[in-house]
Parts: sequence; C-alpha cells; structure tokens
Amino acid sequence: MTQFADRMTRKEAKAQEERLRKVWADPSGWRYWTSVNNYQIGLWYAATAFAFMLFAGVLALMVRVQLAVPDNDFLSADLFNQAFTLHGTVMMFLFAVPIFEAVAIFLLPPMLGARELPFPRLSAFGFWSFLLGGIFVCGSIFFNAAPSSGWFMYPPLATDKEFSGIGADIWLLGLSFIEIASIAAAVELIVGILKCRAPGMRINMMPLFAWYLLVVAGMILFAFPPLIAGDILFELERMFDWPFFNPERGGDPILWQHLFWIFGHPEVYIIFLPAIALMAMIVPTFSQRPVVGYSWIVLAAVGTGFLSFGLWVHHMFTTGLPQISLAFFSAASEAVAIPTGVQIFVFIATMLAGRVIFSVPMLFGAGGLAIFVMGGLTGVMVALAPFDWQAHDTYFVVAHLHYVLIGGMLFPVIAGLYYYYPLINARMLSDRAGKLAFWLMFIGFNVAFFPMHLSGLRGMPRRVFTYPPEVGWDWLNLISTIGAFILASGILVIVVDVLRPKHREPEGESNPWNAGTLEWISEPKENWGVRSIPIIESRYPLWDQPNLMRDINKGRFYLPDAEEGRREGLVTSVLDAQPIQVLRVAGTAYVPIISAFFLGGAFVALTFHWWIATIVSAVGAFAAIVYWLWTGTAELPEKPQKHIGLGVTLPLYVSGPSSTGWWAMFITMIGDGTAFASLIFGYFFYWTIHEDFTAGSKGPGAQWPMIGFGLFAAAWIAMIYARRLNGRGFVLAMRACLMLAALLTICGSLAAVAGPLAYGMDPKSHVYPAIVWVLVLWTAVHAVLGLVMQVYCLARSLVGRLTAQHDVDLQNVVLYWHFLFVTALITFAVIGLFPRML
Repeated sequence: MTQFADRMTRKEAKAQEERLRKVWADPSGWRYWTSVNNYQIGLWYAATAFAFMLFAGVLALMVRVQLAVPDNDFLSADLFNQAFTLHGTVMMFLFAVPIFEAVAIFLLPPMLGARELPFPRLSAFGFWSFLLGGIFVCGSIFFNAAPSSGWFMYPPLATDKEFSGIGADIWLLGLSFIEIASIAAAVELIVGILKCRAPGMRINMMPLFAWYLLVVAGMILFAFPPLIAGDILFELERMFDWPFFNPERGGDPILWQHLFWIFGHPEVYIIFLPAIALMAMIVPTFSQRPVVGYSWIVLAAVGTGFLSFGLWVHHMFTTGLPQISLAFFSAASEAVAIPTGVQIFVFIATMLAGRVIFSVPMLFGAGGLAIFVMGGLTGVMVALAPFDWQAHDTYFVVAHLHYVLIGGMLFPVIAGLYYYYPLINARMLSDRAGKLAFWLMFIGFNVAFFPMHLSGLRGMPRRVFTYPPEVGWDWLNLISTIGAFILASGILVIVVDVLRPKHREPEGESNPWNAGTLEWISEPKENWGVRSIPIIESRYPLWDQPNLMRDINKGRFYLPDAEEGRREGLVTSVLDAQPIQVLRVAGTAYVPIISAFFLGGAFVALTFHWWIATIVSAVGAFAAIVYWLWTGTAELPEKPQKHIGLGVTLPLYVSGPSSTGWWAMFITMIGDGTAFASLIFGYFFYWTIHEDFTAGSKGPGAQWPMIGFGLFAAAWIAMIYARRLNGRGFVLAMRACLMLAALLTICGSLAAVAGPLAYGMDPKSHVYPAIVWVLVLWTAVHAVLGLVMQVYCLARSLVGRLTAQHDVDLQNVVLYWHFLFVTALITFAVIGLFPRML
C-alpha cells in the first residue's frame, strides 16, 4: 500500500508539473516575442542594454582615435560632438540603469521565492519602450541628426535651434520615453520586493540584492521625475518659445542645471548601488559564509541613497553660488564616503572571516572595487570647492567619472555575468577567457584613464575635438587611446565567450558555486520561477534549510499545481511576509507591444512636429492602455478562495492597501508628485532671482484659482463618498457620486485655465506667465486623467465588474484623487495667493 501511495504521489506530482509547465510556457514561432515572462524579458533587456553599450563603446573609440594625435581630422567637429554626446547619453541612459533593471527582472522572482513579479505586462511594456526609444536616439547619428550639445544638454546652447538642430529634440523626447520604461521598472520592482516575497522571508531576511534594488528603485522615483520636469520646460522653450532658460525674458539657464543634477548625481549611485548588490551576492558565496554585518550594509545602502540627493550642487561650484551653499554641498559630498566605505569594509571583513575561493567573478569584483576606490579618492578631491575650481571641465573630471562608473559598475556587471550565467542555460563561461578578459580590461582601463588625470591637470578641457601639438597633451592622449583599445579587446573576448556555441557542452550543476540564496533553485529550462513557493527561515536558506531545493522541486510547498490553468503567485505582507492573497498574474499578450509602439510613435512624431501623427499615435496609445486595463486588471475570480497547499486557503481577490494595484498606484503617484515638486521648485527659483518676480503682471488673480480649487475639493469629496457608498452596497448613489465628481472635475479644469486666460497671460512674453501656465496645465492634465478614471469606474460598475466586494478600481482611483487634491491645493495656493503676499 505504501509503494502504491508513493507511485500515486509521484504520478500526481508529475501531472502537476506538466500543468504548471503548460501554463507558464512561452508561445512558439514569432509569437514568442509576445512573452511577458520575467525570464525572457530579463534576457531581452540585458542583451539590448549590452548591445547599446557596445555601440557606445565604438563611439568612444572614434573619439579616442580623433584625440590620439594633435590637429587630427579623423572626425569633423560636428561629428565629434555627436559622437561624445551620444556616447555619454547611451552609457548613462541606455546601459548603466537598464542593465540593472534587466538583472533585477531576471533574478528577483526566484531570489524572493516567487513565481513572477506582480505586473509582468508592465515589465514587457518597459522593455519595448526602452528598445524603441534607444533605437530612435542611437539611430539619429546615422542621419547626422544626433544630439551634439553634451549628454547634459546645457542651455543656452541646447535651446538654440540654430546651433543644436533637431538632435536636442531627439535627446529630450527620446529619453523622456526611455525614462517611462525606467519608472515602470521601478514600480514593478518595489511592489515585487515588498509584496511578493516567499512566506517567512521577513523584511530583515531579504537577500541583500533585494535590499539594494529596493533602495535604487526608490531613488529612481525621486531622481528621474526632476529630469522629466526639466525636459518639459526645455521642450516647451524649444517648441513654443516659452522662455524658461532665456535671461532676456526672465528665465535662467541655471534652473536646468539644478533640475538635471538633482537627477544626475543620484544617478551615479543608482548605477553604483546595484553593482555593489551583485558583490553582496558574490562575496559571501566565494567566502562560503554569510555576509558580515548584514544590518550595517543595509543601513549603509539606505544612507548612501539618502545622502546622494544632497550632492548635486557640487557639479555647479563654478556657477557663482553663495559660499554657504558651497560649504554645505562640499561637506555633504565628503560625508557620502562614510556609508560607501562601510559597504567596502563589510566585503573585506566577510572575505577575512571566510575562506575565499578565487574565481573569475571574484577577480572582476575585486578589480572593480580597487578601481572604484581610486575614483572615490579623486571624488573627494573634486568635492572640495577650491580644487574643483581648478579641475572643473577638464579631463581630470573625465578620468574621475570613468573610474567611478566603470570601476563601480562595469567590472561588477561582468562579475555578475560570469557568476549568474549558469542560470541562463545551465552552462558556465570559460574560466580561461574570463581571466584573459579581466587582465586586458584592468590594464587597458588604467592605461586609458589614468593619464587623463594628468592631461586634465595640464589644462586639457573637456569636449575639444582637436588641439595644437605645442601644449604638451599629445603623448598623454596617445597613451589613453592605446589603453582604450586594450580595454575594448578585453570586452571583445567576453562577447566572443558569451556568443560562442555551447550546445555540445554538458549541462552543469544547478548550483555550481554552492551559493546559499534562493535564485539558484530556478531551472534554466523552466519559466515558472519556482516549482512551488517555499517557506523561508533563513537569509541563506540553501545553506541553512536541509533538502529545501529538493522539497521545492517536488512541489511540497505552496501552489504546486495550476489546476485552473492560470499563472499564479502569492501576495504577502510587507514586513513579515505572511500570505495574503493568491495573485493571478497576466500571461502572454500583444497589448504591451502595441501600447509601446503607439506611445513611441507619439514621441517620435512630436519630435518632428508632425501634429496629426502625434494625435493619432497618442489616441492609439490611450485606447491600447485602456483595453489593457479593462481586460488584464481587477479580474473577477471564479471563486472567492483557493487552497494553496499545507492546509492554507487564501482569497483570490483583495483591494486597498493589501493589493498590489494599490501599492502600484501609490508608488507611481510618489514619482508623479516628485515631478510636480520640481516644477514648484522652478516657480520659487524664479522668485528668488528677480526683484519683481511677476514683472508687473497681475497674474491669474485669486478668484479663479480659488474657484478651481473649491471645485476639485468637491470632486475629491464626491469620490470619497462614492467609495463609501459602494462599500455599503448603494450602487445607484455611488454612480450618482461618480457622475457628480466627473462634472465637478470638468468645471474645476475650466476654472483653472480661466485665470491665466482672463488676465491675458502670454507665456512667450516672460517666464512668470510661462511657469504659471505650466503649473495650471499640469493640474488640468492630471484632472483629465482623473476624469477618465471616474468614467472608467462608472463603466465597470455598469457592466458588473465593480461591486461592493470587488472594488479594486474604485479604491485605486480614490487614492489617485488624494494626490490630485494635494496637487490642486498647492498649485492654486501658489499661483493665486502667493503673488498677493509679495
């Protein structure tokens, strides 16, 4: 009887496995590209980011050839400017950040003991947006239309259409589209880390990689929106002549530097911290012991992320800022070295406490840390204002930047590639090729970039395309060029190693490094993340929980089956990871691709001022996204609960703060609020630099803004009552409140724009009416989105998809209206009341 029961158990487990495999399988043929699985999306993302990196590397070699000898004519001045601008842009926006988003999408589900991230179609949408935006920006150089004003796009050069051409528009709109992908990935990662961990994986037991990615995703929410706000102001000046950066009409180009570097310096740590996250996984594995000082390294990561937002002005020490500002930001720039040093010392302590196994990943990791430390030392130098005044805009800064970014990012990325490659196809990269690549890259890097410190101290400025022979820079530049090609040869070795055929090699062990974290339970040939969702009791469960991998793969934990034919995962509580819900995640679909293509078409058409094409594409994107939401979210389950194994039953539908959708809305609106705060910052920045900020204008008055605010407040209250009435089952009253709220929203939007119109505020005449119009239009556009949400909820109610028990849509829309109410309050108080107080 026991043998019969065992055979039945094995047979049942095999059937469960086959059902899971069928549910999580990718479509065949060309429909494969409609996959939304984290495994495929992560690989596509990473491959595309590496392709862009190689493209940028070729541009860098062209720049180095041009600078190898004096008076060189290999590149024209214009093509040189396009090449170095596109090199910096691609490396920063199309490689450094996306590569870690790719790694996170690929690794996080199995690392957290999850089947999938909560919004797989959002990940797919982000990838396709990234791909299209990257092709648009990179392809511009083949048409002699690439941006040529530097990767930082300083006005007034970049705002002058005669000097910058259409390349500046391609940079602004192309990168704005790409930034959407980055923010989408940040939302996905934050919700996934907070809400989709395996049961038992408390917040203080998460892998350090997850901690780092949580910090970085949060930083993206606060760093990217200021750049988006700056892009809006920038493009409005270029497209409609609104003078945000034109001093003749009250503008100031320094505002762009503030908004750009509020993004730009946290960006450095957005790049650096995930690289340290990879080292936090590699070092314990090859030391064969848990990381020393887990709590310290978490606090150091959080501290680094926090301090990084107080450093941006050290890029502006030569702009004539007050001494108090120079002192504060110089001190903050020095202080960030403390948490950074903690992280490095933790790794050293871990290696000293264990028995280090030398390997290619450790070689690249140690080399990267050594280079980064040197870059950090020169960073301390340029953080001192007197030294920065001498070295600013010289090749010393170029050398510092590359030591920090390549040492702090590229070398750890290659370490991660060699470490995690077995998860791709169960085979390992060549140890011999890896060591050869490391020494070529390490030697080539130092030969290329160390001499730049000297050429910078000798006075060589950045962004010069040639130089005379008598200034003494020639031999230093020749050495740097030779080093650049040695570095490129090392990268070429890695590319060959990755691309060489490996199908004849035998498959290796499932955990060849004997790592202790959960990502090594994933099977390269399977898409389901984990065979069954485990219960976690340790930070290194593969070391501390005997037979865990075997029990997971035999389906002995939660959700071992897919009897309803649906992709499913678990939603758990934020702090202690207690199971809350069975989450039905979306499967293969065309709609992310269609949405990305239409939205990308709108940005491309807007670049060339093709207004009809812009409108058509925008309408197509809107329709696709509404269809996506209607068919792929807030699905009504066929039953209220589901047994998930081990005697546990969970609901299939939850709403409010327990749901992943509520968290996604909350996190998105934090990013949106940051962009709005950046525009408010712009308003008060202009106030501080002008004796008469309003230039004699009476402004929008107080009457219309206060009427607008009153109407929006009434709409917000109506939405709150609609939610309460729906919860009590008063369907008709709830629908009436929704219609009333929609009417109030329309009236509030009209009142908002009535003020500037009534006072004849011309945004082209002066920066004051221009910034007022921006704030009004920001609020009005958000009100239109709120109106769409109200109509959407009303439609869902009418067809029976929004009920008292199933109210996810209404809960999320009310949450949006909380943010919209605050936006309206601040906007109308600032534009209507503040001028009266002057």
